[in-house]
Amino acid sequence: MFTGDATSKESSPFINSSTSDVEKSQQYDGKNMALFEEEMDTSPMVSSMLSSLANYSNLTQGSKEHEEAENNEEARKKTVQAPRMGTIMGVYLPCLQNILGVILFLRMTWLVGAGGVLGTFTIVFMCCSTVSLKHTYTTGAGGSYYMISRSLGPEFGGAVGICFYLGTTFAGAMYILGCIEILLIYIVPAAAIFKMEGLEGAEAEAALLNNMRVYGTIVLSFMALVVFVGVKYVNKLALVFLACVILSILAVYAGVIKTSFDPPDFPVCVLGNRTLVSKGFDICAKTIERGNATVTTKLWRAFCDSEFLNATCDEYFTNNNISQIQGIPGITSGILAENLFSTFMEKNSMLEKRGIPAVLDPEAPETNTNRYVLADITSFFTLLVGIYFPSVTGIMAGSNRSGDLQDAQKSIPIGTIMAIITTSIIYMSSVILFGACVDGVVLRDKFGEGVNGNLVIGTLAWPSPWVIVFGSFFSTCGAGLQSLTGAPRLLQAIARDGIIPFLRVFGHGKANGEPTWALLLTACICEIGILIASLDAVAPILSMFFLMCYMFVNLACALQTLLRTPNWRPRFKFYHWALSLLGMSLCLTLMFLCSWYYAIVAMVIASCIYKYIEFCGAEKEWGDGIRGISLSAARYALMRLEEGPPHTKNWRPQILVLMSLDAEQNVEQPRLLSLTSQLKAGKGLTIVGACVEGTYLNNQPQAQKGDQSLRKLMEVEKVKGFSQVVISSNLRDATSHLIQAGGLGGLHHNTVLVSFPRNWKQAEEHHRCRNFIEVVRETTAAHLALLVPKNISAYPSNGERFTEGHIDVWWIVHDGGMLMLLPFLLRHHKVWRKCKMRIFTVAQMDDNSIQMKKDLMTFLYHLRFDAEVEVVEMVRNQYTLPSHTHTSLMLSLQIQSITDVSRGSIRRKNPSNLHPQRSIAEESVGGSGEEKSEEEVAAVSHFSYKETITLTKKSLQCGVSYRNHSNVRRMHHAQKLNEVIVKKSQEAKLVLLNMPGPPKNRTGEENYMEFLEVLTEGLNRVLLVRGGGREVITIYS
Repeated sequence: MFTGDATSKESSPFINSSTSDVEKSQQYDGKNMALFEEEMDTSPMVSSMLSSLANYSNLTQGSKEHEEAENNEEARKKTVQAPRMGTIMGVYLPCLQNILGVILFLRMTWLVGAGGVLGTFTIVFMCCSTVSLKHTYTTGAGGSYYMISRSLGPEFGGAVGICFYLGTTFAGAMYILGCIEILLIYIVPAAAIFKMEGLEGAEAEAALLNNMRVYGTIVLSFMALVVFVGVKYVNKLALVFLACVILSILAVYAGVIKTSFDPPDFPVCVLGNRTLVSKGFDICAKTIERGNATVTTKLWRAFCDSEFLNATCDEYFTNNNISQIQGIPGITSGILAENLFSTFMEKNSMLEKRGIPAVLDPEAPETNTNRYVLADITSFFTLLVGIYFPSVTGIMAGSNRSGDLQDAQKSIPIGTIMAIITTSIIYMSSVILFGACVDGVVLRDKFGEGVNGNLVIGTLAWPSPWVIVFGSFFSTCGAGLQSLTGAPRLLQAIARDGIIPFLRVFGHGKANGEPTWALLLTACICEIGILIASLDAVAPILSMFFLMCYMFVNLACALQTLLRTPNWRPRFKFYHWALSLLGMSLCLTLMFLCSWYYAIVAMVIASCIYKYIEFCGAEKEWGDGIRGISLSAARYALMRLEEGPPHTKNWRPQILVLMSLDAEQNVEQPRLLSLTSQLKAGKGLTIVGACVEGTYLNNQPQAQKGDQSLRKLMEVEKVKGFSQVVISSNLRDATSHLIQAGGLGGLHHNTVLVSFPRNWKQAEEHHRCRNFIEVVRETTAAHLALLVPKNISAYPSNGERFTEGHIDVWWIVHDGGMLMLLPFLLRHHKVWRKCKMRIFTVAQMDDNSIQMKKDLMTFLYHLRFDAEVEVVEMVRNQYTLPSHTHTSLMLSLQIQSITDVSRGSIRRKNPSNLHPQRSIAEESVGGSGEEKSEEEVAAVSHFSYKETITLTKKSLQCGVSYRNHSNVRRMHHAQKLNEVIVKKSQEAKLVLLNMPGPPKNRTGEENYMEFLEVLTEGLNRVLLVRGGGREVITIYS
């Protein structure tokens, strides 16, 4: 048996990894698992895995467990038992109770009267279709918040979860307001604290709203206290409330059937064609015959200045007759044709009966308007959608109870679809039956003012209107309690997920898990809806939040299907992603149909929460669909990048940063990442790479530690990109692997950033020097741009600021525009923003420096670069070497200098004879003295006379002969160019200049490094730049 390696294994959730080898062999002896004993810690037997999964539950503790915990203290220590609620009790009946509530009993008749049978049927069908499309494919446990957060990620999940919570909370406010409306208008009108008798218009409306606020606050406090004391009381009352709902609906259907053969006597008094408020009179007539005398009625005295027949009366009252119409003519009366189409009304307009003539003087002022039934709000189609939609939001009751279900995956779809079908039939049939049985003026009488203050739907019920009144009252009370029970638990679930930091306090509660703090916040938010006091104003608010929740559930399901997520396996076999997109479109349409400004407010709230979670929230890896979108988009983008190289105007530095790690795997030069961050104004790709020497099996922990160090430093320096640590037998190969294999497909680096090797002359650092030169060679061969900062420790950190200074560019040879582009990118960062850009170029003895400056300024103008331009003239003169230098070397230098001048004249006379630029690598130390163009010289630094002597001595001692004319000429030019650069740019904050290419011959590497030292001597911050062989800037936008 082979022994495993010494690396520690991750603890297994299935098998105790601390088991000794002897115990393991005994444990699996006789089980035919000898081949896999070493892997049992991380790869358990299938039987162990299945046993663990069978005993695992990710369901949150439901209300049933809370109730058990209250009744039995020991229940807290016991394992939570599997829920026992089935489809009917757990999903179907709770959905019925929440859907068939306040809107059906208080607003459905008014919706039919205002929108007409056709319009209201359309609204009901559209809203029911929207929620049905959503719930046909909601699978699993955890409710809608769980599904959204795990499908779309914590940002979307938190934002939509909060919207869902706010919708549920405002739904509680709506149910409480409906409860108070039934109580004060239909059950105990005398209980009103602010009396409405004798008040008109705005005063009467204000009195009603104040009553709603006072009593609503009292009822809210009482319900919150009941929920706080224990959810068990809510659960015990749930069946009672549900029985009231079912009984009320049956009473309505019974009343409809009764109207077919025995319509009730339900008169409505009409003056002309205007409906009168029934509380102002007892007899629907102007006068009555009492004995042999004609006596005026209360109605006469309401419109006239006295009770006598010769009194002065209202003109409309005088010109029109009083008539009585039957409010409920019955299902066989044919009134359906009259109620088919909409009758929208302006606020404070009078409720008029169609088909009755009336005499009206258009110029006469309206008087005694308080005697007529008036519209309390302006009605229109989208308002009706917003008011009706909350009635179907109760469809969430089943999925919200998923923690209490025996089989949530089976019960939620079946129970919800059954509830949708049942309630849709009830609502659609109610629309038709109300329009076929009740007269239009009664349907549009929202508060029953023309029918003695009776609830309009109650007038249709059999055997008594009080069945509906009390049934709807208890129904709204039960729905309010359910909302105040569910909303805090939803907030608690969001808080315990930890994705919204400031909500964490609401994750705590009583010892049994009751969300006390969440209940307090829910009551406070619910009080806001109570203070609004208008049921018609609160309904569109919660519609927005629920619609947004439904829209994202549809989006989640569509994404999971379109992205072909392997774990997305809905049980509903008729599901198709097109249903999800259709449902999402309907939700978005309904949001703006209900109220466009509420829709915008809801989206702004959700967006703010999304951005807050994105920047401040805890990171959660839930395998969300947004990650799937990112992967698909990345794959598509990578495939597009493979089609060809980017256009010049799309070019940006995709940087590979080569970092070095110490023995403890800590980053040695952190300022290199500071420079990277300052260069990333062009965005683009950033790969931070490092190398570890060794083998992958033995050094993987060191690589992981190094990767963590890189990531931590990238986070500190705000570098957005990727880190990569490569393990190889030597650092040279590891660096080469990074340069070759970095990136993916078309998204790979085009620029390499590496620091200039420190102390390269020391023997122990020679390997760094050789590695650096190989990097230069490989980037040249791969046509990659190369950036080499020298004295990187002197570069500014991201926290520093330059208030003045210059960034100097020494443009010696054309490199595709890299030298121009880099200062432009740096000046976008706050560190370099105040620095000005200067561009220096070198003119030879016979060049026209004035024309060069004009041409360069024109070039910069077309590039839209703001920079100062200066042309520096380099005068050729002989360079005298020290007397002790070999005589032949002096002679060679003189001959070489003369030859250079002659060759320069020939090139100016014969431009066609110019050779293309060649790198220094083309000349070996022992070369034949082949002629080279002067444009190959590209380096900046001060090289003193004494240092020349030292270098010459050292070179001769190492066997490197300076008889090579090219090397001598290069050193001479580098020294002269350095003198000019130091003179002009010694005070600059940063100097950028061209970097020469490396020698191909290995024996010339030390000379090459000496050249670079000469070029950069005397300058504080130098950035050597070598282009990648392509243009990187263009004059086109």
